[in-house]
Amino acid sequence: MAGLIWAGTAVTLAGLGGLVWCIVTIARARRAGLDDAALKARLQRVIAYNMAALFLSAIGLMMVVAGIILG
Repeated sequence: MAGLIWAGTAVTLAGLGGLVWCIVTIARARRAGLDDAALKARLQRVIAYNMAALFLSAIGLMMVVAGIILG
């Protein structure tokens, strides 16, 4: 079950990396001084990536917990 724990850790870290990317992208968009329509369009595009990264990190944490319980 150690393999499941390490795989879950890798998946969780990938999800966290995606969340950090979303934060940096949104911060850059706010600093760019875009008008409301352009900022809203950019934020709507990032929201899909944000949800995917959050899902990925949650799945990874579930894998880690399953590996600990089964091991």
